[in-house]
Amino acid sequence: MSVIDINEIKQYLPHRYPFLLVDRIIELELDKRVVGIKNVTINEPFFPGHFPTNPVMPGVLIVEAMAQTAAVLAFKSDGSVPDEHSTVYFASLDNVRFKRPVVPGDQLVMEAEIVRKMRNIWKFRAVARVDGELATEAEFMCAIKR
Repeated sequence: MSVIDINEIKQYLPHRYPFLLVDRIIELELDKRVVGIKNVTINEPFFPGHFPTNPVMPGVLIVEAMAQTAAVLAFKSDGSVPDEHSTVYFASLDNVRFKRPVVPGDQLVMEAEIVRKMRNIWKFRAVARVDGELATEAEFMCAIKR
């Protein structure tokens, strides 16, 4: 078990406010799995427009948060730190399911596991939960360009 704070996360992800969507890594097993959290607050920049009278975190951002969590696992497992030329791109999204809305005040707990790695292509299976209840699940592949 490992804990990675926001300062170390920023060493592995190029994202910054308002698009850095992982606050902390609370578990990490190299070459296996990772668990990260995102504290969802009313101050998120997307809530005024999504939706003004019923704020809901956009599903695509939940999937992005899961992918950012998975990217930390990929770089840590590789034993590498990306430089300014490194980028991680989605290669595919499969079996994405949204089971419950994520709203201000929720803590999104995201778990990603490595399904396989082929050169610079990683396949992950991920879930996001709130209070132990499944919010989103997905499988995705990411390509790391260095």
